[in-house]
Amino acid sequence: MAKKKDNFVMQAGILAVAGIIVRIIGLLYNKPMVAIIGDEGNGYYDSAYAAYSIVLLISSYSIPSAVSKVIAQKLELKEYRNAHRIFRCAFIYVLVVGSIASLFVFFGAGLLVEMESAILPLRVLAPTVFLSGILGVFRGYFQAHKTMAQTSISQILEQLANAGVSIGMAYVMVQAVTDKDLSTQASYGAAGGTLGTGAGVLAGLLFMLWMYGLNRKIIMKRVARDPHQEVDSYGEIFKTILLVVTPFILSTGIYNVNNFLDKTIYQKIMMLVMDLKESVVATDLSAIAKGTKISNIPIALASAMATALIPSIASDAEQGNKKSIRKKVAKSMKVTMLISIPATVGIAVLAKPIMRVIFNQPDTLDLSSKLLAVTSFSIIFYGISTLTQAVLQSIGKMITPIVHAAVALVLHAAAMAAMLLYMDNEYRMYYYVVATVLYSVIVSILNGLSLKRYLKYKQEVDKTFLRPAFASMIMGAVAFGAYHGIYYLLPMNLVALCIAVVIAVFVYFVLVIALHAVTEDELLSMPKGHLIVKAGKKLRLLK
Repeated sequence: MAKKKDNFVMQAGILAVAGIIVRIIGLLYNKPMVAIIGDEGNGYYDSAYAAYSIVLLISSYSIPSAVSKVIAQKLELKEYRNAHRIFRCAFIYVLVVGSIASLFVFFGAGLLVEMESAILPLRVLAPTVFLSGILGVFRGYFQAHKTMAQTSISQILEQLANAGVSIGMAYVMVQAVTDKDLSTQASYGAAGGTLGTGAGVLAGLLFMLWMYGLNRKIIMKRVARDPHQEVDSYGEIFKTILLVVTPFILSTGIYNVNNFLDKTIYQKIMMLVMDLKESVVATDLSAIAKGTKISNIPIALASAMATALIPSIASDAEQGNKKSIRKKVAKSMKVTMLISIPATVGIAVLAKPIMRVIFNQPDTLDLSSKLLAVTSFSIIFYGISTLTQAVLQSIGKMITPIVHAAVALVLHAAAMAAMLLYMDNEYRMYYYVVATVLYSVIVSILNGLSLKRYLKYKQEVDKTFLRPAFASMIMGAVAFGAYHGIYYLLPMNLVALCIAVVIAVFVYFVLVIALHAVTEDELLSMPKGHLIVKAGKKLRLLK
């Protein structure tokens, strides 16, 4: 397998496109699935999935990033034999940890979820925890070679299998208990939906096994020709993996545990203090989850950029090249903000039309739309916090993002609990999403201060934030007016929305170039950047 050129923006673009496709598929299949299992069933599904995600974070979620970082450092030194030994040891690690985690999820499901009807969907997810660890090792191995294509394709295949099985099994499971009460039907339907998650992971794993098989001869030939005489012992490798994986787990775990913690706090206060029924709380969580799933689409870019940055910056850190690291941080931040800022504005002003296309449940449409508009502001800050966390980890400051995430976790949880307990209960779901935004803001600020300290990095503000923000506000006004004007003339939501989005993208494209927020060289470094530059020159925006 040939070593790829270190064009991390291009590789991040590949992964981002896949991530966006994956999330779009997720939204598309969620629409019929929620129609089958209802808002109550979607609440149970979301609660079970949040608990599953926490166990996954501890057992295997951090494996791709950790494996990628450790192997990338060995590849930079051309220690191919040691790189492959790390690959093997990582397998042993996930087999042991994954088995324990799977058993814990199955037998301890009742300890992880507050709502009894979410236990069955969570137990169905238990085998998926085991398979996810193995899949993570393969993804990390290929990412260490600075190629994101295999991971990207596997993610798309995973989501396609997930979509088909989730819809099919949700329907089958609901039909199997039509003689039971609505809450039982919702629980079984949610369990059918979680079966799709396992089927998706299995599909992704089979693809990665196939890709490894295709490259195995080349990999082993390179290992055999490795001239380095010093071979790391398996004991040393396991120690290295644990030293790297553990901080990744802690930082990523704390960074993501807020979703699980928020749901737990919300459920306990609503059911135990406010005395709301389980079915009502489940419906609340469903309305909140819809907005989160939509806002996660643009966040995929930051996640992809972070994944691509880790091996690249780890290599620079190994050589002590801080200047190169600062350039990559600046470039990746700018690309992320060029998309995150207009995405935030666009989703906020077109929240209801978007929600009507994807989750058109009449009873919760207005509420879900308003929650989405508030949630959209987290896109910018999750983009910043995800990116800066990856940089800190890659330069060896593994504990720093853990501390920052822990501080943000405590502060936002306290704020959320206080709002739920002492403010008007009518706005309880708004408090939830405001707390989520607050968490991302705190992490972004703390991580940014640490980058300034450790890298002497000063974030450029004008072209990275101010000009894209100005262009986005004008774009948002145009998009809002275009949608309502077109809908008035042609009352078809999807048509009006699509036209408004196309107009908005064009307006933003013209403005960011006209305002000199992005250069021709920066555009060329992006995926299909030559096409963007060509369009800019035709419009005489670029010389």
